[in-house]
Amino acid sequence: MWHVLLLNGPNLNLLGTREPNIYGSETLERIVQRATDYARSLGIELRHVQSNHEGALIDALHEARAWADGVIINAGAYTHTSIALRDALSAIQLPTIEVHLSNIYAREPFRHISVIAPVCVGCISGFGAESYLLAIHAMSSILARQEGSHPNDETPTAQV
Repeated sequence: MWHVLLLNGPNLNLLGTREPNIYGSETLERIVQRATDYARSLGIELRHVQSNHEGALIDALHEARAWADGVIINAGAYTHTSIALRDALSAIQLPTIEVHLSNIYAREPFRHISVIAPVCVGCISGFGAESYLLAIHAMSSILARQEGSHPNDETPTAQV
């Protein structure tokens, strides 16, 4: 079984009520439950952390060095501003996938720049809550390639 940190940044605790025309009406709790169930079907145990505080996100990344095989992160607004978060991602040296509910490139110009993207293996953006499931699928493939096999001794075949 692989272990992956699912990290969500500021204001994502308000999903379901926060600008549903942009972020959808699904709550973070429901997104995390769906992600956890899908991850489990691929041989991945997710540990979820959400914080509105930059330091708490960095602490979670530092702690992940001891137990995680990868990171899936929706850094929220910190995507565009946090050099400290970028440096923490770089320091832990775990494969990381950046996730966004909305298409950040179809929004305000300041959202087009991600300071964390250069230290991530990829970015999934614009598919709503499905972005998380796509990231889990991608992470499963990345980890399988790194190890040369899947923890369930088979290639992931679960449907997104």
